[in-house]
Amino acid sequence: MKIKSGDEVIVIAGKDKGATGKVVKALPKEDRVVVEGVNLVKKHRKANPAGGQQGEVVTKEAPIHVSNIALAEDGKASRVGYRFEEDGTKVRVSRRTGKDI
Repeated sequence: MKIKSGDEVIVIAGKDKGATGKVVKALPKEDRVVVEGVNLVKKHRKANPAGGQQGEVVTKEAPIHVSNIALAEDGKASRVGYRFEEDGTKVRVSRRTGKDI
């Protein structure tokens, strides 16, 4: 998976198309990521009288498939590639500008 935690991404498909945000969590086994402020869902939490907790509706970010997002560079979508340095280290590179990520 070419998207990592901390990357600034833009949504390219789905109900939040055009929204940008930072990747909070990457789930590579499921090919999904959690993006800050994107794909918000409401979850109903059951009351627990013994614990003194009231029932409530919580809004939280749900994972979104990695194919529906792209790396954001200057507000535009960019693909990610790889390059090897002379010392053998692998570096992620923006396909749009050629800069290191």
